[in-house]
Amino acid sequence: MLMAPPLSAEEGPTVYTGTLGSQAIVAELDFTQPDEVSGRYFYQKYHLDLPLNGSLTEDALHMKEGLDSLDASPHPTITLHHAEQGWQGEWVGTQGKALPLQLTPAQPAAGPGDDPYLASLAGDDPYEYLRLQGLRLQRGKQQTVMGYPLQWWKEPQSGISLFEIVSGYPPAQLATLNQQLRARLWQEVVDYHGCQLGASRFGQGEFDQTVTPEYLSANVISISIFTSYDCGGAHPDFGDAPLNLNARTGEKLALEDVLWVGQGRPFHFLSEDEQSDDDDSDTHNSVTFDVYSAYRSKQFAPWLVSRFRALYPEQMTAPAEGDEEGCNYSDPEVWNFPAWYFTPQGILFSPSFARVARACEAGLSWPVLPWAEILPHPGGAGLTLP
Repeated sequence: MLMAPPLSAEEGPTVYTGTLGSQAIVAELDFTQPDEVSGRYFYQKYHLDLPLNGSLTEDALHMKEGLDSLDASPHPTITLHHAEQGWQGEWVGTQGKALPLQLTPAQPAAGPGDDPYLASLAGDDPYEYLRLQGLRLQRGKQQTVMGYPLQWWKEPQSGISLFEIVSGYPPAQLATLNQQLRARLWQEVVDYHGCQLGASRFGQGEFDQTVTPEYLSANVISISIFTSYDCGGAHPDFGDAPLNLNARTGEKLALEDVLWVGQGRPFHFLSEDEQSDDDDSDTHNSVTFDVYSAYRSKQFAPWLVSRFRALYPEQMTAPAEGDEEGCNYSDPEVWNFPAWYFTPQGILFSPSFARVARACEAGLSWPVLPWAEILPHPGGAGLTLP
């Protein structure tokens, strides 16, 4: 009789290492629904995911490569039986070639040379840890921005790049900042591979990223990380997910840390997009999402619209009635949860429109709230700006 999977549904996917033919692989299988087992695997030589789906019966685990059963084109198949330690069986290609396959539960451990983010993945996300452990960064260009020398690094397979700061801060402070920057680089590599996995049913995904150091000072570091991507959905998409750091502590800045227009003491809230995999919202966020959302929609967004109307009356003019293609920047709702980063002139905000009007977000350089508007409304971090 087939033995039960080693982890219960509540414990999440199981990660394995093993071999397919003579090639070393890493696999992740989710048995939450035995009749709809899902998973993925990659060859350690190539690092790119291949999706799996299938079912677990009393006799075997039957899977095929592919995201779901709707694609009728031929795909390699996998049949596995539970072994004493893991699974064993065979992979059969579309031309009938059969190769032996065996999997053993993975037990990765952080190495002495791992940076803190990679070390955290060994326990939190062993599948990605085993992937990233096999990747190496290439040294890129050097440049100086606002007096700070930067060294760029690139992960060549994904094309993801980010910089580290060479000098300009005390050594301990510099180390903390560079840990955050290196962690974000690796997180973007993880996102790249997630995009490739999502696009595997439709062809290779696109994940093009532009990283721009926008503002560096003794108190803050602000970086635009703009990504255009096509990950197999109905439409391509794009967006900016900036990284804003307190240069004194290395901690990520929420907008309310630097700008507060509410009543009482500013709170600190990082959205899911702003958090890292190693962030704990229970300890980082001092209020619930409902409180955060109410402040943004009832106080912050209307205030920001009022300031932009005074500063940029032409851009903030609402489109004429019946103009379905017009961009209504005067609607506070599009400013509830804007992307933002510092510039030498102040804070640049990027509005968030519904899918049908996403073009209204592209290439905006005018929605800058000047320092003169920011300084009378300090946030909770107590930073000296600019």
